Amino acid sequence: MGEQQKTQRVLDGGGPGEARMTAARGAEPMAANPEAESPSACDRLMEEVCERENLKQALKRVKANKGAPGVDGMTVQALPAYLREHWLTIRASLLSGTYQPQPVRRVEIPKPDGGGVRKLGIPCALDRLIQQAVLQVLQRQWDPTFSDSSYGFRPGRSAHQAVARAQDYIQAGHHWVVDLDLEKFFDRVSHDILMSRVAKRVGDRRVLKLIRSFLTAGVLENGLVGATDEGTPQGGPLSPLLSNLMLDDLDKLLEQRGLRFVRYADDCNVYVRSERAGQRVMAGLKAFLTCRLKLKVNATKSAVAQPHTRKFLGFTFSAQAQVRRRIAPKALARFKDRVRELTQRSRGISVDQLIGTLKRYLTGWRGYFGFCETPSVLKQLDKWTRRRLRCFFWKQWKRGRTRFRELVARGVDRNLAAQTAGSPHGVWRLSNSPALSKALSNRYFRSLGLPSVGPSPIN
Repeated sequence: MGEQQKTQRVLDGGGPGEARMTAARGAEPMAANPEAESPSACDRLMEEVCERENLKQALKRVKANKGAPGVDGMTVQALPAYLREHWLTIRASLLSGTYQPQPVRRVEIPKPDGGGVRKLGIPCALDRLIQQAVLQVLQRQWDPTFSDSSYGFRPGRSAHQAVARAQDYIQAGHHWVVDLDLEKFFDRVSHDILMSRVAKRVGDRRVLKLIRSFLTAGVLENGLVGATDEGTPQGGPLSPLLSNLMLDDLDKLLEQRGLRFVRYADDCNVYVRSERAGQRVMAGLKAFLTCRLKLKVNATKSAVAQPHTRKFLGFTFSAQAQVRRRIAPKALARFKDRVRELTQRSRGISVDQLIGTLKRYLTGWRGYFGFCETPSVLKQLDKWTRRRLRCFFWKQWKRGRTRFRELVARGVDRNLAAQTAGSPHGVWRLSNSPALSKALSNRYFRSLGLPSVGPSPIN
């Protein structure tokens, strides 16, 4: 029997019908939440969480996501073997409501816009599995109740869809945007307010206790475990769903007022027809978020403005009659900064390593920002990237003799090669010279496997 089959057999805990058998043996039932609006008034959710198929799917997802170890140092690869030995005990603690998660490991990563760091909380591999199992059960029940204008962390929805919806609103004449930025949203969510929303939808007290224990498990930072009395740690599978639940009140308010909006996680834009209307909406939303949800609006990053002056999920929009998606200036600057970093001669890597790393970055970047409607910008980025690579090669060749030999070997006329190799001009200027353009042509870079972020170059 293979490793995966052994793990699945242990996860079965007696087969897919064990939840029904447990009930038949007289396990004490929990009272269901009687509220009519509750979409999941069920007090047997924990049995559903522990069902075989749900756990198999959760384990598969956690293994696919990989991720760094938590405070216990266990890798995702080691998780199946650990489950084979300990799952029955873990399962019993979940069903009895006594399971206690470990603290999360604090990791700080730079924000994409360069504005400080984002604090992530990395749960241990076992806690990630259990969070994923809970997520799968709750998301199936909660997601259909969420707003159609909410796009973040939801099955079948994407950032591209959110940007396209915003573009439609602008094209329809809503030329002012209320751009809301919630200050440190994931760090400042009130546990009591959040759990009150969860309790309206979950009747199983064991699941309620488990979710709260994930919120209050603590954070290991600088060798010390600190308490967490607010916030939903970014890094765990359950956090995005809880954030959507927390902000569902905001979505419902906007819908009740008949406003056109797009929300992706804590990034929310409301589109109106005039600046005056936008100021009224902004004032009302600030009051609602502060008083009702105890969240703080970042006054310096929030604004009522015209959409072409703001960015949304890395994009902005043209101010023309035909609204087009454009890449936000900060996103373009980050692209160049990253390519400069990857093509530094001082990195001491081979050409193959450089192209491999650059290929992965360009492919991922094009997969997201290729959604723009400005091909000329992508073409210019391609041209700029190839010049950076020519600089890399020119510096790698170092001496005049080596440069002359390489140029001639790549089909450059000897006189032009000698003139270029002995030129006093700087490397950036030479990267656009006829000699280097011929020796290191667009076709040559394609032969190395370098992808394009824009329309394919001709030569």
